[in-house]
Amino acid sequence: MVFTKLFHYESNIVLINFKEEERIPIIRLGRVQTAMVTPFKKDLELDLGGVAPLVEYLCNSGTEGLVVTGTTGESPTLTLEEKEKLWLEVIRTKPQNVPMIAGTGSNDTRETVEASIKAEKAGADAIMLVTPYYNKPPQSNMKAHFEEVAKKVNLPIMLYNVPKRTGANLLPDTVKELMNCDNIIAIKEASGDLEQVAKLRRLIGNRIKIFSGEDSITLPMMALGASGVVSVASHIAGELFKEMLESFVSGDVDKAMRTHYDLMPLFEGLSISTNPIPVKSALNLAGVSVGPLRPPLQELDKDDKAKLKKVLQDYA
Repeated sequence: MVFTKLFHYESNIVLINFKEEERIPIIRLGRVQTAMVTPFKKDLELDLGGVAPLVEYLCNSGTEGLVVTGTTGESPTLTLEEKEKLWLEVIRTKPQNVPMIAGTGSNDTRETVEASIKAEKAGADAIMLVTPYYNKPPQSNMKAHFEEVAKKVNLPIMLYNVPKRTGANLLPDTVKELMNCDNIIAIKEASGDLEQVAKLRRLIGNRIKIFSGEDSITLPMMALGASGVVSVASHIAGELFKEMLESFVSGDVDKAMRTHYDLMPLFEGLSISTNPIPVKSALNLAGVSVGPLRPPLQELDKDDKAKLKKVLQDYA
């Protein structure tokens, strides 16, 4: 039997049909979700003791949701066992009103299903599924991949499109077809293509929320109907980012633009090298200890670190 239920996303109300046996939890996704880094010890082992201070710092500085074990969290170098430990520790330490979205996607459907089921058992509020990377599945194969995962879990799902990392672009028409999966409720769109964002918004309306996956074009994406951002820069200037989005939503576009321009040097500084190299350096420089990166990623060189340190002085 199919029912209709009111789903409340921010200030919007969306009618979604769902089967009685597939009741999907309601999740409130705020405007600023932080793609959280993963703390490591000097020996490159997980620093679970560093999770609570990092979570507290983020949640006290503008973060309204935590995306854990995504690309910024160095997911390619984490084992599934390590991911589970991180999810459990974040869930244990985060405020109840701050959702945790677990990055469970991979380029193997079977592995993605397994990780997603484990995230659900751990208590994640939602999962994030990146487009399968390297093997570059065609659109019909990507659709089948996401549908398979959606069938196996009862959690809300955020899709993640980042073609410059994966080599596969999840097209708007495919996302529209995925609207038949009741638990696909959001997409982190990081194609960098504003025309694609506009087409996506036109096709999916408010049924699937769009979140910017690139800090520097979040404000333009908001003008095209995005709901917020999954941010890297919010590690450093979360309150300022939140202020920018709230100004835009309240109609003070001029203030939002000024804040965007204030943030531009930070966007540039955090792009000085491959993510998450700069943001981990920035956090360590700011006194938020998150440790080193796992190879093949390496620390910033001396010159780039000096440039980044200069940028950070304006956001202290």
